[in-house]
Amino acid sequence: MNSSLVLIIFLGIVFCAPGASAATRTLEVCTEYKCFNSQVKSTEAERAQGLMWQDDLPDDQGMLFVFDVPGEYPFWMRNMKFPIDILWLDGEKRVVHMELSVPPCVKDPCPVYAPQSKALYVLEIQSGQVDASGIHIGDKLFWH
Repeated sequence: MNSSLVLIIFLGIVFCAPGASAATRTLEVCTEYKCFNSQVKSTEAERAQGLMWQDDLPDDQGMLFVFDVPGEYPFWMRNMKFPIDILWLDGEKRVVHMELSVPPCVKDPCPVYAPQSKALYVLEIQSGQVDASGIHIGDKLFWH
């Protein structure tokens, strides 16, 4: 077997093996006063996993869910260990809805939290960070 074929087979095993994944993509999602180093979740599988089973979320971190089209995307707190603030953003990255201090689900059925407007992005941050950062409905966030 030539060395090129061995390398291709090896790479196929490494990158297709169970548990193998691409590096986590992050963005700094910023308000006028504060930035949150945020993991980006843009596939259905990534969005379904979200923050489930995670032990905590530092005050300067978040999770940004990116959807393909604007919609009224509901969230729930199944398998969560801590409360969070949830912000829904439109295509211009303006806050269109917020749910603050959303508690973990403790029994079924879990409550569902949904926006009153269509959103393209959802940002989850540590509970209390909306107030601490002075975020309001209509504020425009930005990222890089």
